[in-house]
Amino acid sequence: MSYTFKPGDPCWVELYTTDTDRAVEFYGELLGWTAEARPEFGGYITFRKDGNAVAGGMRNDGSDGGPDQWTVYLAAPDAQAVADAAAAHGGQVILAPMPVGDLGTMAVLGDPSGAGVGVWQFGVHTGFGAFGLATGGQWSDHVGYPSWFELHSADYDRALTFYREVFGWQDPFTVSDTPEFRYTTIHATSPMLGGVIDASAFLPAGSPGGWQTYFGVDDVDAAVKTLVALGGSVERGPENTPYGRIASVADPGGVRFSLGGNNI
Repeated sequence: MSYTFKPGDPCWVELYTTDTDRAVEFYGELLGWTAEARPEFGGYITFRKDGNAVAGGMRNDGSDGGPDQWTVYLAAPDAQAVADAAAAHGGQVILAPMPVGDLGTMAVLGDPSGAGVGVWQFGVHTGFGAFGLATGGQWSDHVGYPSWFELHSADYDRALTFYREVFGWQDPFTVSDTPEFRYTTIHATSPMLGGVIDASAFLPAGSPGGWQTYFGVDDVDAAVKTLVALGGSVERGPENTPYGRIASVADPGGVRFSLGGNNI
């Protein structure tokens, strides 16, 4: 799928994991991914679906003290300007902007709640080769692809202000603003790609929340059974929502992500 990423759009996801071999096997079996490592970039892994780049991966050797996790990267025309804006608007610069060969420039930030988010300024690597769509309650062309990106925030209003001011979100769309459910998408045009949910009611006390990635599958229930057989775990079992059937899960290393599909 050809798509021109707007500033602030999720454009890449990256797995940081202690056991890259097991991750390659797990996601290959679950989502049908292939993997190729690039020695010139420290063994960086590019995961592919149907030949399309869908995610990255790198080994967590423990040297930086960071946890195993998925990181969502948001597009930025100028990574340094975004990092400067983050520092000026209550965020943190965890990893200052640095070039990655001719691929582009990366940075990692913490938003005001402490949720981590990546920044990617395009070079020759222009983000996902393809991704799924999760719009209008339907998931299309999605099987095995990243399909939705969602910030679970303990400070919803401040998060929306931060991402507007720092990443340039232009036209966020409020889906719901009731005490039971507060949700805003990144922008109002389709495909919307992701959103922000007020998670203060269900996040553990003191948790900064964080960005979650949804991967599309044909049958959520069957995929969850496969995931468990492969050594993964279930945090919240399959359930119907107005946006499809979803489940919150974790890989064998405990890294959280979600699965989404249409089998309601």
